[in-house]
Amino acid sequence: MEKLVVGPSSKDHVSLDAPVSQNLKAIASSLGRTVEDLVVIVLDRPRHETLINDIRATGARIRLIGDGDLSAGIAAAVVGSGVHAVMGTGGAPEGVLTAAAMRCLNGEIFARLVVTKPEHEARCRAMGITDFKRIYRAKDLAPGNRVIFAATGVTDGTLMKAVRFFGDGVRTSSLIMQNDPPRIRFIDSIHVAPLKDVKVHF
Repeated sequence: MEKLVVGPSSKDHVSLDAPVSQNLKAIASSLGRTVEDLVVIVLDRPRHETLINDIRATGARIRLIGDGDLSAGIAAAVVGSGVHAVMGTGGAPEGVLTAAAMRCLNGEIFARLVVTKPEHEARCRAMGITDFKRIYRAKDLAPGNRVIFAATGVTDGTLMKAVRFFGDGVRTSSLIMQNDPPRIRFIDSIHVAPLKDVKVHF
């Protein structure tokens, strides 16, 4: 999917079809910042060379990531994260998960399927998709009135810590969000082994 993820203040001012410079100006204006103040996350992939050059030409800063555009999308919708947008092409399943998170955070994802091969088109048609140019938003990808989003960190990220192992168990960091009522929970869990005498490391 082509993706553009922004927070609540910017979601009504950007378009997936607009030039990068126009979107960044709109985001900056909606946030009361200059374009040079913005941080845009992009997956570090050869396919994004032109996108990266376009962002750099505006003066905005780029944070390249190896993976994890889901957590990046969440960060773009959270005030104080230091991230103002996510741009580029990434996995469609991650796009759906990001959409669920945006429903809980009042942010927005704009997404369009990348259909470049006959097998892509055949797969879309098998799922009932015939409009390959359609731009999907969060409510299209994660419909329903009540949405719950849950994630547990595997590796270290900006929102959650990695799984940590100790002698008698495992410690995990999770994020649970819902849109009705709006609620965000960070859960730190210790899963202890079934032993008679367990040592817990805080």
